[in-house]
Amino acid sequence: MKPPAKRADSASTTFDLDSYWSTERHDHLAIAAKTFDSLKDDFSALVDSCARSLASGGKLLFFGNGGSAADAQHLATELTVRFIKDRAPLAAIALTTDTSSLTAIGNDFGFDYLFSRQIDALGSAGDVAIGISTSGNSPNVLNGLHAARAKNLITVGLSGREGGKMREYCDILLVVPSETTARIQEMHITIGHMLCGALEQKLGLA
Repeated sequence: MKPPAKRADSASTTFDLDSYWSTERHDHLAIAAKTFDSLKDDFSALVDSCARSLASGGKLLFFGNGGSAADAQHLATELTVRFIKDRAPLAAIALTTDTSSLTAIGNDFGFDYLFSRQIDALGSAGDVAIGISTSGNSPNVLNGLHAARAKNLITVGLSGREGGKMREYCDILLVVPSETTARIQEMHITIGHMLCGALEQKLGLA
């Protein structure tokens, strides 16, 4: 058994909070600027595709792992409940919330099939599958996008770095221009919030 990690002695730790604050601020703002400069066209394509799907009775399926799973749940909730104002609900599902389904799929088929199995069951042609992976290489996200494409869903990826293998499976791919997971996740939730707000306005619900 691995011994427990040694507890840090706070009295002997030197930490410059001012420097840390300044560095994080600079990094965040720099990546935000690069994201806004480079992803406008891809974001426009995302909004248009999601709006068309919802207007025609389709739905949005969000999925990812870890922090990306939290983003999937967050964004699906903003759409089914409300984002800015009270309005009609928008059809969105996070494929990360049903613990019985997730544990059964993981146990019976394997972790790599958590999302593809649900998309096979719930996805319909014209729906939008939105996979979130900071690396672009999460096997279960890639399998989900592959299953979605096979069923004629519109496939969307939110990624970072160089986009990873997601490029092979996505009709629309928004790649945050960063190598840092935290910065990529910060931009993913920003893009997600903007998607919710844009859909409310584009569909005349705001």
